[in-house]
Amino acid sequence: MKRFLTALWLCLLPACSQTLTRGERDYLMSQLHATRKMFLDALSGLSDAQWRFKPSPDRWSIAECAEHVALTEDFIFQRVQQLLKSPAQPDRKAAREDQAIYQEGVDRTRKQQVSEPALLPKGRWASPEQVAAYFRQRRDRTISYVETTQDPLRIHFDRPGPEALDAYQWLVRLAAHTERHVAQIEEIKSDARFPKR
Repeated sequence: MKRFLTALWLCLLPACSQTLTRGERDYLMSQLHATRKMFLDALSGLSDAQWRFKPSPDRWSIAECAEHVALTEDFIFQRVQQLLKSPAQPDRKAAREDQAIYQEGVDRTRKQQVSEPALLPKGRWASPEQVAAYFRQRRDRTISYVETTQDPLRIHFDRPGPEALDAYQWLVRLAAHTERHVAQIEEIKSDARFPKR
């Protein structure tokens, strides 16, 4: 019996060691909470004219940025859930550091185009309050998940090769994506033609 329990413990040990460390969980929770606050603060108190103002025809309004952020919250959360259904690769480690993924995500000097049509803004929400409520609900779900998950986020990858992200890093990217678009919203607000009210 003793040998059986020892063997069982040794079999379960790798699965247990694949959950997030306290440091990983704390880092991600901190980023998710901070960017949640940044985003909601950026939407607070906007008039309809400010909400819809576009600095130029080829740039997004705050309404469009906010819609994209809210849609991306769902998209990336679902992406993580899909990655967890892929074969586990316990012998593999992500090549890039989490902080580098975050910094890359917030870097607005590197222009990015939305490649997923479902993430393009289409005027789904009429007001900042509506999109804020939607975002808040989704971000709170993400935070709750990260706070309690025992899923092995570090051993599921989005592709082969050195550029691959593990499921945890997709959540890091989610927080960075929010901060990136908060910076975009602040750029819109700083435009000389931005409505005073």
